Amino acid sequence: MTAHQRAAVAALTALAPVSWGTTYVVTTEFLPPDRPLFTALVRALPAGLLLLAVARVLPRGAWWWKAAVLGALNIGAFFPLLFLSAYRLPGGLAAVVGSAGPLLVLGLSALLLGRRPALRDVLAGAVAAFGVSMVVLKAAGALDTLGVTAAFTATASMSAGTVLTQKWGRPLGVGPLALTGWQLTAGGLTIAPLAFLLEGAPPTLDAGAAGGYAYLALVNTAIAYCLWFRGIGRLTATQATLLGPLSPLTAAVLGWAVLGESLTALQLLGMALAFGATVAGQLPRRTEPTARLRAGSQPSGSTSGCVNRTGLPRERA
Repeated sequence: MTAHQRAAVAALTALAPVSWGTTYVVTTEFLPPDRPLFTALVRALPAGLLLLAVARVLPRGAWWWKAAVLGALNIGAFFPLLFLSAYRLPGGLAAVVGSAGPLLVLGLSALLLGRRPALRDVLAGAVAAFGVSMVVLKAAGALDTLGVTAAFTATASMSAGTVLTQKWGRPLGVGPLALTGWQLTAGGLTIAPLAFLLEGAPPTLDAGAAGGYAYLALVNTAIAYCLWFRGIGRLTATQATLLGPLSPLTAAVLGWAVLGESLTALQLLGMALAFGATVAGQLPRRTEPTARLRAGSQPSGSTSGCVNRTGLPRERA
């Protein structure tokens, strides 16, 4: 890819973590309390079934178990743990735990992809995590062991799913819309029995909760994850995950703009550091080969994707 194409892919992929940064506000302000499994289920399964209906492509061969594994890591485990941490922790504290994602991806990329971590990437990941911690420093006293454990496990699960998504690529003729649908459906089906077993019947929803769930399923999940998996196919796993700090930064800005939370000079400096590290993580490496998907995947220049030139979802079988 040219530098211009890479920047365009990174910018489009960045919309996913920006969208995810709204999850905390939506969860705490609109959704029923203490229903992390039901919330995860409603976010995942309807979005997955919708994408399957649009894509009309099912897994074949080994992709049945690969889709199940990716669905479990990226959705089935990640969503419930994410919402559990959101219910038990201040949004800032959950964010600082999640900011370890880039460093976890660097380690897993070395282990599973054989990619030696570049010093620049390690520094970018560390600076991003430090910057996020500065943004949420005031929340550090609200410690909940279960919430912190859930947040870290969610981050580790998503990191492993990100690396495996790049390792396995996509089957020939299958775009990110179908791949996203497979994972959301598999993850949703994993969550469903646990949600009904542990939380019982669905809660009564008012208009705000219904709207919140609709937003999470369509914008925050179906569209955002389509953009995310599309980006992983064109960027390295490290570049993609270094976009992750945009999520807590978005949450902090929304906390200031929507919830009336204050932002100190220290927090603004932390935001600048985290954002700078995110941008630095997207710069091309001098020795970096042209980005390609693995054998059997869609080539990076393929037109199969989340949207067509009119901006409407589409998929090619």
